[in-house]
Amino acid sequence: MAGPRPRPEIMTISPYVAGESTVAGVNRVYKLSSNEGALGVPPGAQAAFEKVSREQHRYPDGSALELRRAIGARFGLDPAKIVCGCGSDDLIYQLCLAYGGPGTEILMTRHGFAIYQIAGTYAGSTVVKADERDLTADVDALLRAVSARTRVVFLANPNNPTGTLLPQSEVDRLRAGLPHDVLLVLDSAYAEYVEAPDYDPGVRLVDAADNTVMTRTFSKIWGLGGMRIGWAYAPPAVIDVLNRVRAPFNVTIASQAAAIAALAEPGWLEKNRAHNTAERARLTAALRGIGIAVRDSAGNFILPDFGTAERAKAADAFMRTRGIIVRPVGAYELPHCLRITVGDIEEVTAVIEALTEFMAQAR
Repeated sequence: MAGPRPRPEIMTISPYVAGESTVAGVNRVYKLSSNEGALGVPPGAQAAFEKVSREQHRYPDGSALELRRAIGARFGLDPAKIVCGCGSDDLIYQLCLAYGGPGTEILMTRHGFAIYQIAGTYAGSTVVKADERDLTADVDALLRAVSARTRVVFLANPNNPTGTLLPQSEVDRLRAGLPHDVLLVLDSAYAEYVEAPDYDPGVRLVDAADNTVMTRTFSKIWGLGGMRIGWAYAPPAVIDVLNRVRAPFNVTIASQAAAIAALAEPGWLEKNRAHNTAERARLTAALRGIGIAVRDSAGNFILPDFGTAERAKAADAFMRTRGIIVRPVGAYELPHCLRITVGDIEEVTAVIEALTEFMAQAR
């Protein structure tokens, strides 16, 4: 007899595959597959985590009030317009479930973050992908893809895995061109790394109307990927919806304490941004110098283009023999590329040396 069956569309979802952490037979591993913070955990966050270790039998504050206040104070935002989640992925799922559903469409870019497709399909929506222009979101293509069934548009800016940044004027044009009842979700997971002077991660558009959401994370520059903390800044009506559907205690005591402390760590953001800018430039220039095409990136990673899927696979295999784990992106329709996180100075040097040797042998 047949057992319980899920909705048919669930079985069309390819499970999300996280970045690998180990290489068999290699003791010293450089994990550059998950875009984690290069400089590790803020010392204050580590101390805060240890301080609350004896309180783990207590439920956390379900509203994460003190964390929302800390986020608001750090970024000049109204805490009442902030909701926290178990990573920003958690909030992306809730937005898809709340605003999507059977008979609706969720729109994303061709090489956008995989979770949009997974969460949208899980919600029962049809996920539509708009073509990009030179691996960058194309506003005209997105607007052409909008239909009467479109409910949510996801835009990662900077985008993962391409690292490309859509100019602010184009983000504004996208919002202006969308129907008012279509929710625009600006995924700004890498916002802290951006140095473009006109960049706005979404605050201005959220404040301007009731149809835009900005999502953020503590998993990147704040060094807390393992704690799973994300947040959204949104109009009051959307905050009300998210508070109705999110899990009751979706951010742990330890995660809340660590995030509050990370925000207060003196100079942490500035030190990490400066490191990323310098090492990203060094890595990019070095790879271009040995004949690997690399686009400019606004995140804490780069996307080298090896020309063919075979050469990208060979480069990945070669780096693994050196203990370097990077991210193949065939699942993003980019089999000829590899995504490489900008690590610390030693890790960046290891990548440069490995790929220099690989390219020398490949000639």
